[in-house]
Amino acid sequence: MTKDVETYFQEGCGRCSLGGTPDCKVHKWQEELQLLRNLILDCGLIEVSKWGVPCYMFGKSNVLLLSTLKDCTTIGFMKGVLLDNASGLLEKQGENSNTGRIIRFTSTNQIVKHTDQIKDLIFQAIEIEKQGLKVEPKKSTDPIPDELEAEFDKSPELKKAFYALTPGRQRGYLIHFNQPKNSVTKISRIEKCKEKILNGVGMHDHYKC
Repeated sequence: MTKDVETYFQEGCGRCSLGGTPDCKVHKWQEELQLLRNLILDCGLIEVSKWGVPCYMFGKSNVLLLSTLKDCTTIGFMKGVLLDNASGLLEKQGENSNTGRIIRFTSTNQIVKHTDQIKDLIFQAIEIEKQGLKVEPKKSTDPIPDELEAEFDKSPELKKAFYALTPGRQRGYLIHFNQPKNSVTKISRIEKCKEKILNGVGMHDHYKC
């Protein structure tokens, strides 16, 4: 992944084979990215590179990310759920997003039109960090599949390790395990994730055996 902000704006995040080529999606949204970058920096945040994309910090806290999708440029607020969305600009990136919120941009005109509202949201996010506010994790409402319960019965260590995970990591596994309708597929997914659970890491966390 890209480790430097300037490299991101020139070549992309480096997470796919299109990085550094004319087909990388950052080239499609250069004007929007630069406009948003200047707007964010004007609010006093510190610019660094994290997860291959520009990350903007207040002190030691990550406040927001700037990145692109195929059809838009986005600002992603790390604690977006705590923001007052009176402007209606914020949205969930996916149906399972509990904490973060994003704004999608498809033109420079849209950014210019909503500059005041965007800055207001950024300053709200900074104030949240100043006050040390945290997002209370939601307890998982996803059911424990019978196949996982059966594994818990066979392995008390697995059960203990699963419930020692953070609520967000538990939920990530439960969503993954509950997606297939076929029991055989559920069992296969559980088997593949056992080692990560026993080692206390989330499904999407980087982990080396």
